[in-house]
Amino acid sequence: MNNQLKSVGKKSVAVLMAATLLSGNVLTSCKSSKNSMNRTQKGAAVGAGGGALVGGIIGNKYAKGNTAIGAIIGATVGGAAGAVIGRRMDKQAEEMKRSMPNAEVERVGEGIKITFGSDILFDVNSYELKPETKKQLLEFAQTLNKYEDTDIRIEGHADATGSDDYNLKLSRQRADAVGSFLEAQGVKTSRVDEKGYGESQPVADNTTEAGRRQNRRVDIAVFANKQMQRDAKDGKLDNQ
Repeated sequence: MNNQLKSVGKKSVAVLMAATLLSGNVLTSCKSSKNSMNRTQKGAAVGAGGGALVGGIIGNKYAKGNTAIGAIIGATVGGAAGAVIGRRMDKQAEEMKRSMPNAEVERVGEGIKITFGSDILFDVNSYELKPETKKQLLEFAQTLNKYEDTDIRIEGHADATGSDDYNLKLSRQRADAVGSFLEAQGVKTSRVDEKGYGESQPVADNTTEAGRRQNRRVDIAVFANKQMQRDAKDGKLDNQ
């Protein structure tokens, strides 16, 4: 991810600065009540000031690398509609944190990013889900089925030990294993997109064991589908 952040070009930075200036009045007016603003309200303020524009450009940069965060940012609506989506994602994220204590659950923009260490889900060199982790994925599937207006991207990642081809194949198999399990619990196949990236997207130093452990992971992005985006813009989600 660090490498991809560095790849955001001068043009994106310039637009980001422009959007920051556009939203300056909004953000300045919010400073006095900063402590009383929740995360959703802050997201609405930024979105109204050009956050959606920046999200689209940066999202496209990430999407070229097919990252989980790229999928989330690429689905950004911004403004009041984005704030409504944010509230629903807040609720879902809290349920996921309770049901998946071994996973890292983060609210990112208008979506949710979940990270499982591969060691939690699988034995070494295996893509068969461990029995003890299936319960958490079962509860995760129940939450996904409760909120059917989201899409899910599942990404498998590996460390840099072993051959590139082997790591790529194993990461794909692990992403597919998670996706297949969720689908077996009733999550619609049309919502799920599985991808494997091998060792190409490290988040830590592969020269240390601690770093390699972080790089062996499965990332899951949960974000609004097109219908949810339309409903948010049309004001149909406010009372749901």
